[in-house]
Order: sequence, then structure tokens, then C-alpha cells
Amino acid sequence: MSDFNRRTLLGIIGGSGAALAGSLSFPALAWDRPPPYNVEPNPKFTTSPFTLGVASGEPLADGFVIWTRLAPEPLDPHGGMLRRQIPVTWEVAADEQFTTIVQSGQSMAMPELAHSVHVEVSGLEPNRPYWYRFMVGGEQSGIGRSRTLPLPGTPLDRVRFVVAGCQYYELGYFTAWRKIAEEPIDFVFHYGDYIYEAAGSQYIYGDNYGKNPPPLRSHVGHELYSIDDYRARYAQYKTDPDLQAAHAACPWFVSFDDHEIDNNWAADIDENEIPPEIFATRKAMALQAYYENMPLRRSSLPINGHIQMFRSAQYGDLMNAYFLDTRQYRSNQANFDLTSPQGPEVLAADRSMLGDRQEAWLFDNLSRSTTRWNLIGQQVLLMNLLRQQEGSTELVTGMDTWSGYLHSRRRLLDHIDKHRPGNVVTVSGDAHLHFAGDLIQDNGDGRVISAEFSATSITSGADGTGDDNPRVKSALVGNRELKAITDKRGYLLCDVDSKLWHADLKVLDKVTVADGNLSSYARFVVEHSRPGIIRV
Repeated sequence: MSDFNRRTLLGIIGGSGAALAGSLSFPALAWDRPPPYNVEPNPKFTTSPFTLGVASGEPLADGFVIWTRLAPEPLDPHGGMLRRQIPVTWEVAADEQFTTIVQSGQSMAMPELAHSVHVEVSGLEPNRPYWYRFMVGGEQSGIGRSRTLPLPGTPLDRVRFVVAGCQYYELGYFTAWRKIAEEPIDFVFHYGDYIYEAAGSQYIYGDNYGKNPPPLRSHVGHELYSIDDYRARYAQYKTDPDLQAAHAACPWFVSFDDHEIDNNWAADIDENEIPPEIFATRKAMALQAYYENMPLRRSSLPINGHIQMFRSAQYGDLMNAYFLDTRQYRSNQANFDLTSPQGPEVLAADRSMLGDRQEAWLFDNLSRSTTRWNLIGQQVLLMNLLRQQEGSTELVTGMDTWSGYLHSRRRLLDHIDKHRPGNVVTVSGDAHLHFAGDLIQDNGDGRVISAEFSATSITSGADGTGDDNPRVKSALVGNRELKAITDKRGYLLCDVDSKLWHADLKVLDKVTVADGNLSSYARFVVEHSRPGIIRV
């Protein structure tokens, strides 16, 4: 590089060229290439740019992702940021006081990624906590706490985690996230519906399609279509202090379901079945905004409207976790996505929930797993719950769940039965109800194959009605595999050791008031090598 180019680069980045070049992975920072374009070396802020908090996720045995997004004016289409690249300093410490900093560097917050920062920290010790923070323009973020995984195969006594999702901003306060932040857990699995795409007050349903309360706090803007729309909606949700606290408390594994894009979308088809080539544009923008706002690795950066989301994590010799994507690869819902009987289309062998590649990946990993337990984390109910519609004896079910994809469901349960009997537990969400039950084949002899716990919503459905709900009552009729169901808000807490999988269905009395009271609706255990659940 010529002296002119070297001086130019040092001037652009404020004299910190060596540190910046050593810590950033962008090819443009190599010494034999031009300096990065459009950099603001000395940004100034009149208010904190860290209004959206910090987060970590995707832990490995030697590190994790740490995330933030610069947005001094979070609801502004560009977060109130200059359309320039901003160098952001980050630090990871062995203690909360940051007396021992073990990793540090700089990363570019780029306008192309809504000034989000995704740092893939590595070189850390396994199975221990770390603390992290960000600095830019004289401002410092809050402090987050993360944790590395134990080495694969390492003896591990216990793993604790929470399953949660469906956080409709208008229908309640995020008290459950504050309670989750206070739990001593290793990770959160967010099953999806992190945001809702509807315009303000458009989807006002409370008590699971019963009474319709007025919104407690309104969505800003109309239904989401553009990338600016989606970015602003994430910003509105992420300004919630309870949600920020849960992100800062521990690492997350995230998945999306439908409302991050559009209600009940499937692969390249939206709810209204507009031409796929048109929906593809909306989906690509929504997935881009999702990546920008989640602590994901660069391997999940969306490319051509697709994002890689199915992946696994191993907790020593105790548990393998497989996180699925039940949206991008599924066939379109049967019977026009209406609650309906399970007719020939539901049974068709050419329809899939996971797609061939993801199913093969899951089956291969389950077959080779050597851990005591295997977790399948996914989005929609796997139990095949049928009910009678009012005024009819015909049995019906929802087409958006695995009950609408019986060929895929049968294949999955058959594989678990043959290869991992008694040590697979599935967790899911989406229905805004707590479910706990056994998994049996719809065409089998009633033998229990596995167990499922489906977490209720954070706020979707408002306060709920507990057990006094038509959906709850109808589900309890004729579904002997279902052991518990309730219409209340909350989350699922799992505590796993070598012999028992403990599951606690946590509920709040109200989410329409701040600081609702938390309690346990029901507790269950799964015994290792014995399929099914036991109430305790």
C-alpha cells in the first residue's frame, strides 16, 4: 500500500487502524486493498445509541455471538443514524466488573444492516459465564451476560432453559420476560412470533378469540411490507425494558414462526396466496430485518430471500438440542388453511413440514446422538389433537400444525421410536396455550413414543381465561394423550438432569397490568428411557 493510502486509512478510522484491521473480517480492511468506504470515525450522539439493548446467542464451547444495534431514535426509519459505517468497540470480560477483559475489538455498524453489530466471539473457555458491552462515540451500552457451552461429551449434571414466544406488543406487558431474566438458566429458546406484522389494533384478539380488549399500547404504523416497516417494528418491541433484560441475562437460540413475516405463510406462499414472486420481495425484506435484530451468526445472513436457521447445540454428554425451521420448507397448508377434517391432502406423501434436506439432517443427527437427552425445539404443535366443532360430530384440527402434515408427523415419530426411544422431548409454541402431553402415532396402537411441552404466549391472547375456555374444554375431550392445557400467559421452564426432565408450566395471573403474579400451573417429569410424561 502506498504511503498516501495508508495515511488516508488511518485518518478515516481515527488513528486506530491496527486494532480495527486486526479485529474486523471485512476484506476491504486488508492492507493491499482500498480503505472501507463511507466511514464516520468520530460519531457524535445527543442521546444514547443503545436504546435497543444488547443480546447474545448461538453459544459454542469457545464463544458466542454478541449483538447490538445503534438507534438513538429507534422509531425513525434509520434509527436516527447517519447513513455511514460506524466503528463500534466491544469487550468481553471474565467478571461483571470488567477487571479482567479477555477479548476486545471493533466491528463496523453498517447502514446496510441497520447499524446492527454481530460479533462472533471465540477463544473463550468452555462452560462458564462471561460479560460483554459495547462502546461508541463516548457512549457505553448496558452489560450483558452470556455463557459458553461445555465441550461435547463432557460430563454434565444439569441444564436449565426457558421456552417462550408469541409476544404481541399491543395486548399486554412483557412481565414474563422480566421473570425469565431472573431465572438461573443456561439459555432461552424463542420459538417465534417475536413481532407481529399487523397495523395498530388490527389483530385485537384477547382470551384466545373471545373478548376483544382495547390495546394497552399501540403498534406504530400500518401493516408491515417494506424493510423500513419491519425495522421500526423490531425497534418498538426492543425498546421494552423487560425484553431487554431477558436478552441481557443469558444467550438465546432464536427461531421465527409466521408473524415475523405474515400470518401462516408457508415457503413461498403468503396467507392470501398472492403470486409467489411478489411475496418473495416482502419475505426477503422481513428476513433481512429479522437477522439484523437477532444475535445470529453470519452463517444465517439471508441470501436471495433464504435464511439458514435449522442448527444444533450440544450440552456436554447430557443433551443435544436441534432447533428446526417449520416455515421455509413446508408445503402449503391443506384445505385452504381452515380448521377442517384430516382428509386425503393431509395424508399426502408429497407434502412436507420440514423439507427433504432438513428432515434428513434431523434424522441423521438423532440417529448418531450419544447424549442422555435430545431436545427438538420447533414452532408448532406436534400432538395430534382433534376436536368436534359446535353442532357437528365431525373431528377437525388446525391445518397449520403437524396435524395438517400427517405424513411428515408419522415419519418423525417413527424415526424417534426406532432410534431414540425414551430420550427425545419436543418443545413448541404458537397456540397461545400451555400444552403438555404424550406423542402417539395417529395410525398406531396408542403406544407412547415421546413427549411434548408447548409453551404459551408472552402476551398474545391477553390475560386469558385459564381452564374456562371453549378451546381448552374441547381439547380435553377425546385426546387422552393430552395431560394439561390452560389459557394463560407465561413460559415453559425445563430443568434437565441425567435421570429426569422436569417441565414447569409457568403462568401469570394478568398481563394487562404491570408486574403480574407468577405461579406454576402444572409440573411434569419425563423419566429417561421411559417415553411419556408424569404429573408431579
